[in-house]
Amino acid sequence: MSLSDAKSPPQGRERTDTELAPGSERNSSDASGVANGSPHKVSFDGAGDPANEQSPLLRASQSEDDGDGLLNDGTALDHHDEYQVTKSVWYLIILTISLGGLQIAWSVELSNGSPYLLSLGLSKSVMALVWIAGPLSGTLVQPYVGVRSDNCRIPWGKRKPFILGGAAATIVSLLALAWTKEVVGGFLGIFGAKKDDPGVKVTTIVVAVLFVYVLDFAINTIQAAIRAFMVDCAPTHQQEAANAMGSRMTGIGNIIGYCFGYINLPRYMWFFGDTQFKILCVIASICLSFTVAISIIFIKERDPREEGPPLGDKGGVVSFFKGVFSSIKSLPPQTRKVCEVQFFAWIGWFGFLFYLSTWVAELYVEPFVEANPDLTPEEIDRLYEKGTRIGTFALLVWASVSLAANVFLPFFIAPTYDAPLVPSAGQVTQSIHSQSSSSSYTTRLDRFLERLVIPWLSLRRAWTISLIMFGLCMFSTLMVPNPTVATIVVGIVGIPWALTIWAPFAIISAEISMRDALRRAQALNVASGGRVDPLSRDDNGDQAGVILGIHNVSIAAPQVLATLGSSLIFKFLQKPRGTPGDMSMPASLAAGGIFALIAAYMASRLAEDSSVEGLEAARGLAAHSGGRRETNASQNRRSLSRSRSFETGLTY
Repeated sequence: MSLSDAKSPPQGRERTDTELAPGSERNSSDASGVANGSPHKVSFDGAGDPANEQSPLLRASQSEDDGDGLLNDGTALDHHDEYQVTKSVWYLIILTISLGGLQIAWSVELSNGSPYLLSLGLSKSVMALVWIAGPLSGTLVQPYVGVRSDNCRIPWGKRKPFILGGAAATIVSLLALAWTKEVVGGFLGIFGAKKDDPGVKVTTIVVAVLFVYVLDFAINTIQAAIRAFMVDCAPTHQQEAANAMGSRMTGIGNIIGYCFGYINLPRYMWFFGDTQFKILCVIASICLSFTVAISIIFIKERDPREEGPPLGDKGGVVSFFKGVFSSIKSLPPQTRKVCEVQFFAWIGWFGFLFYLSTWVAELYVEPFVEANPDLTPEEIDRLYEKGTRIGTFALLVWASVSLAANVFLPFFIAPTYDAPLVPSAGQVTQSIHSQSSSSSYTTRLDRFLERLVIPWLSLRRAWTISLIMFGLCMFSTLMVPNPTVATIVVGIVGIPWALTIWAPFAIISAEISMRDALRRAQALNVASGGRVDPLSRDDNGDQAGVILGIHNVSIAAPQVLATLGSSLIFKFLQKPRGTPGDMSMPASLAAGGIFALIAAYMASRLAEDSSVEGLEAARGLAAHSGGRRETNASQNRRSLSRSRSFETGLTY
């Protein structure tokens, strides 16, 4: 079973409503379109009917000037591609829901991993080496998974095997990590070792660290596959919508994870385990299993065998790295610029994500140690424990603001791409009476939503502004006096974070999807006797998996540099624990703010539209493929406020 589109119309030229033959069946929406002299999309609001969400960026916009069957660059589609059909909001939710389950697993590791390892007896000096597993796995694993999934030719999908394998490995490593002490103690107990023996303790720490690395590698595997899965299954004009929905799912997963972490779980869910960490790992495993199953079962993936044999899959490690470096050199210009922005931005984000709770805890503890410098180590530990809970609350505020921003920001930002004139998913015919009954409400809602759009606020500009905001917030940490103000600052950072987990993925995914659509159109044109176009010359670097893997390298690699830079700052500025006046943590955060401003400058240089190589050749293909009229490149991106996409209202 799959959550797929409605039955596709016959291949060939797609007709608009104004071109329907006399006597053909129309609904009221079609009639309205004829009256206005323009094509019109259908929306429904009846119970049980699939429908498109007609809110900005959560579904495609349509311009009255768009050419019939043309991509945004003027390339004609002589075939009907079901994967370019406008998807409903429910489709996007199911497509991206697995990101929410994955984020719950991430939140468990980030919020409770360090305390758990410390409880096993791991020293803080070794902790940094453990958490390098995240950036290291992101740098190595995601490009590798991207290449392998691009070359996968399993009939039921090239991304699903990696999603399932990554999910299974994540669940096993989570549960094994939570029960490491029992597993190691029980196994060594067979040979007569006691649980309190030093050898058992050391072995437990080593095995736990091993499972942390396995967990990070598994999480990066499923994350790479899910991101590529989203690119493959969402149409070009809804890549921004799909990634916006994915960022919402990430925000929801964050909030769920932090809420469960804040609750005293052994009191209510003792049947899952006897410690907080064990119960959290079980909950994360259940959520990940459930969400991945939904996406795998209900989303239909394109049969990869239709793409032909894999490109240059030699299988060796050396050839893999050669292919990655070759792909980096051949990245599309827009994607290359996004990776450059991410490289500098994530030097700043690393310190915020890993040191935030410690910074808030130090702000809480400092007044107490100033007033009473003779506190015992036990009293200081209790103060830091409470300060850490306050830091966790600040993270909860941050996640909540981020989710709210992901929900509401798309209403104010104009979309980058307009929809081609193809039927919407699940489109059916309605009577004039049933459609007109809600037309008055729909019109009023459409006008209200149209007034919300800020025409000049593109996704690129919003991302640039958010990076400036993030940099200023990091500078302000040098002057924050108490945890209350710190929580406010952290909450504000939720807005830049919402754009960080949305904008770059949307920009890159839209470019990949557009290029894939062009290649498929050209391949069909050649198969039907058309000429070969220069745009059809392709390499492995254009495929979604490897491009998203390289993008993740631009996120993970700078985190290693940020770790080294923070270590230097701590070495020169850090004071003993419990000593007032320690400015090492805010200094590290402020240093990240400098790189955030550099990233903002580089983001301002991004183009508003993703250019596609061989545009003139594609237009020649359009003229050769059926004589359709072409549109000017400058007309392809239209402000949402000038679009007719609101005419069908906000429906689910």
